[in-house]
Amino acid sequence: MQAFLKILFLVIVFITSTNFHYPVLESWGFFGHRRINRMAVFTLPTEMIGFYKKHIEFITEHAVDPDKRRYATRHEAVRHYIDIDHWGEQPFEEVPENWIDALAKFTDVYAIDSRGDTAHLFGRNRFSRVEFSLYQNRNPYRNFFQSNILPEYYEDEWNINCDSLNQLLADPIDCQKAFAVDRFSEYGILPYNLQRFYYQLVEAFKQKNQTRILRLSAEIGHYVGDAHVPLHTTENYNGQLTNQVGIHAFWESRLPELYADDTYDFFVGKSQYFENPRQFFWQMVKESHALLDSVLLIEQDLREKFPEDQQMCYEERLGRTTRTQCEAFAKAYHDRMDGMVERRMTAAVHALGCVWYSAWIEAGQPNLDKIRANELSPKERKRLEIEAAEIRKGEEKGRSHEGR
Repeated sequence: MQAFLKILFLVIVFITSTNFHYPVLESWGFFGHRRINRMAVFTLPTEMIGFYKKHIEFITEHAVDPDKRRYATRHEAVRHYIDIDHWGEQPFEEVPENWIDALAKFTDVYAIDSRGDTAHLFGRNRFSRVEFSLYQNRNPYRNFFQSNILPEYYEDEWNINCDSLNQLLADPIDCQKAFAVDRFSEYGILPYNLQRFYYQLVEAFKQKNQTRILRLSAEIGHYVGDAHVPLHTTENYNGQLTNQVGIHAFWESRLPELYADDTYDFFVGKSQYFENPRQFFWQMVKESHALLDSVLLIEQDLREKFPEDQQMCYEERLGRTTRTQCEAFAKAYHDRMDGMVERRMTAAVHALGCVWYSAWIEAGQPNLDKIRANELSPKERKRLEIEAAEIRKGEEKGRSHEGR
């Protein structure tokens, strides 16, 4: 009990020290993410629901932690979306669903020779003499990438050992320095991040580490929610490319806050086990992206037909006057979409329950009634301290949070 109280104290300190600087509206809003996490608990089987109900307040409140972490690391923002339409007219055929293959395909590799000249060796649409044979047989380059470049992912610069590079090439080159540049991550890595968090949750269940189970369960709920939002799958994420700025918060924050309590049915049935996590997470993205045109075109049509002075209104929110969509305009948009927001939000609830349940099954179905709180490791405690300090600065890193 004493260990649990120590962890709880650290969590409370972290939350109270960071909330002041954080924006009110984010993806699904605080309201939406918390509601998705909370209702997912009730999809769980008897062997799990007792544990999750006991900690339902933690699961609910920490649903928004990933948004806070945008202020702590530049690597966080890209985990919330994937601009899949950036990659062409048939993007799901163009972008590999395997993380290593996707990153390798869209990473440029360069070498600088003794004269100071830079050669572009590998990368998308770049088939130089030295790389053509490697693309005929992907395994050598894939293995090289995994061993020599992937470990550099969180570094500011991706440096490559010239000797290792020349071992890969059929004809060694004059190489004094080699480096790689990531051309992929800035357009979002959401489905890959979901897989990473899922396997971390499986491992936490195996270790019977209550602290990590709760944290990962809460945080993966945030990303599952994001994957169910059509505007998290496009470069036009806030309507900025079609003169519809503000549509992101309109769709995923304003509408749920107006209608979820009174009209949405969150009792979505029991969670189910899935065998293929990669397929499961990518299907979320594909279903969301298929709705994108309707999200944009319906709102665009309403803007043209609705009286302009009746589209935006001022409301009091948390003691502040806020400009937001008028209720009549919001209702018209909500009605025209014919339940889309409710379906995506409740689908997120059920999907999250399936994630928790499948991770527990994969871990061997440990008895959750017998696990107890764990002390934070020195590494975890240090990470929280660093994140809290960065968040207090109020400087968002990576792509802007606007509409995300």
